Amino acid sequence: MNTKSMKNLFSKSMSNSKWAIITASIVVFMAAVGFLFYEGSKKTVALTIDGKEKEIRTHANTIQDILQDLEISTHSQDYLYPSASTEVTNNMKVVWEPAKQVELTVGDKKKTVWTTASTVKELLRENKIEIGEHDKIKPGINEQVTGETKIHIEPAFPVKIVEGGKEKEAWSTSTTVADFLKQQGITLDKQDRVEPALDKVIKVNDVVNVVRVEKVTDVVEEPTAFKVVTKKDSDLTKGNEKVVQEGEKGLKEMKYEIIKENGKEVSRKLLSERVIKDSTDKIVNVGTKTIVAQVSRGQSDSSSQESSSEREFYVSSTAYTASCNGCSGVTTTGINLKANPGVKVIAVDPSVIPLGSKVYVEGYGYAVAADTGGAIRGNKIDVFFSSKSDAYSWGRKSVKVKILN
Repeated sequence: MNTKSMKNLFSKSMSNSKWAIITASIVVFMAAVGFLFYEGSKKTVALTIDGKEKEIRTHANTIQDILQDLEISTHSQDYLYPSASTEVTNNMKVVWEPAKQVELTVGDKKKTVWTTASTVKELLRENKIEIGEHDKIKPGINEQVTGETKIHIEPAFPVKIVEGGKEKEAWSTSTTVADFLKQQGITLDKQDRVEPALDKVIKVNDVVNVVRVEKVTDVVEEPTAFKVVTKKDSDLTKGNEKVVQEGEKGLKEMKYEIIKENGKEVSRKLLSERVIKDSTDKIVNVGTKTIVAQVSRGQSDSSSQESSSEREFYVSSTAYTASCNGCSGVTTTGINLKANPGVKVIAVDPSVIPLGSKVYVEGYGYAVAADTGGAIRGNKIDVFFSSKSDAYSWGRKSVKVKILN
């Protein structure tokens, strides 16, 4: 090959290489321009995703396209602003809050809700749930809501409480009587009684009765009665009495255990007693002297005794008591019938049966003629009974009377 041919060949090679470089440069330039144009045509979007902010540049046409590009799955209950179909513009702000599934229990009713609320308070407002002053809620209304949050609401209801006999209204949730009393600031003493029992669960319109039980000791002084001692006195007429010594009551100390409920005494138990002062007996002399009937004027004692001794005859009899109308309870001869209910006495006409005579009355027994009466005339007597029923049973009848002296 000659020198001219080599020059031509080298010249041709240089020319091809130059074109290749130029072509490559053009391609690179066009790619750079295209890249710059592509990047420059992207829109800037400020995203707030689940509370976290970031900025992206995108060619997405809609917000839904952006979320798909970010591989974010959405739920119908999510919060998304603007809406998913909104066309993307430059410098747009997009907020997405994923909904959380929360367990909500009100009383004994449980349900699951979807929410984007950040606090319990917001969730309740979303679901139009109002909390009463006395209702209980866990967690608190200002607590943050997460996907694991479980909200429990216990609605309060009215309860009547009677403490120590005083009634008042209160509010409670479904709880035991013991917890309810603790909520009300009511403490119990060891002996106090509560109805219903402390372990019972309170229901609507229940009445909780707190009975305050108090055990106290009481020491009192009580008088003791004196005895009445009777002694026979032959100097006193039968039926008469004479107080020889007045009685005087004694004194003893009594110790009691008293149980009070709501301040009122319900039981009293005697624990001990002690004599402080002995009583003094009352001594009464009772007459035993029998009055001898006086003889009629013009008759001697012997003739009188002969006429009356051992006589028997029939009389018409009735009965009376010491408490009859107009009766004083004391016989004509001074016998106190009320003080001596067991004495046998008949009322007579002294001209037929002398006063003081001992007699035997058929069906009545031995007696003494010691009384008179305005209606007792001739062969008629009235027999004494301490009981009205016995007097009525006697009635009116004819009986044989035997005068013994």
